[in-house]
Amino acid sequence: MTTHTLAISPQPAAEPTSLPSLSLVVPVWNDPEGLRHLLTQVTDNPHLHEVIIADASPDDRCASVAREFAAIHVRSPRPNRGAQMNAGAAVATGELLLFHHVDVPITPGHCRAARVSGARSQFSAAAFYREFDSAHARRRWLEKFVRLYNRCGGALYGDQSLCIRRDAFYKHGGFRDMALMEDVEFTRRLRRNGGIELLDPPVQPSARRHRNRGSLRTSLFNLWIMAAFRVGVSPDTLHRWYYGKKYRDL
Repeated sequence: MTTHTLAISPQPAAEPTSLPSLSLVVPVWNDPEGLRHLLTQVTDNPHLHEVIIADASPDDRCASVAREFAAIHVRSPRPNRGAQMNAGAAVATGELLLFHHVDVPITPGHCRAARVSGARSQFSAAAFYREFDSAHARRRWLEKFVRLYNRCGGALYGDQSLCIRRDAFYKHGGFRDMALMEDVEFTRRLRRNGGIELLDPPVQPSARRHRNRGSLRTSLFNLWIMAAFRVGVSPDTLHRWYYGKKYRDL
């Protein structure tokens, strides 16, 4: 088996040495193909100190992919993004933690933006703006409104790749042990205690559910999940609704 080298290539000569080191933490569940695609993207990324895979899969397929790319692999006993990301953070050694979804593309530009933001003395936390992919080109006129919504306190989601200093992550208590909506709950706390900077370049969240279920149906379903969370529906129940049969078959 070929082993790839991840995130340990020397810094380019022009890169300032004062930027904080960055650990990429990726929760994964039953998605070895998506994990392989992501790890191929970050191979030799000069802005990454390490890549940590927090895996809740019931088999070893994701673990094998992580080993192939020399990523750090952490096992989580059940699919729970909050618990998985906390487990990944526990072994991280970078000064900054970048929590990233496996199906969201990431570039050296994203990682450098996180490090530059994290180097500022007033830095608390950051997340990226979002943009629509090519399958939703007709919606791109909405992006400026989404950016305004994010800046004005709108909900921030895990697929916007939250970056936070490792010490601040523990100061704020990390993610709650929640099956779903842990990202919204944590970013709400961060906004109440120091705020969150919004970064460019924007990330492009996965459109897999939109392609599989239909764009309108998926958007309405996501709004319904958010409304249910706001009125107090259990995150475990929301997780079962969101993942359906995939969750019940665990």
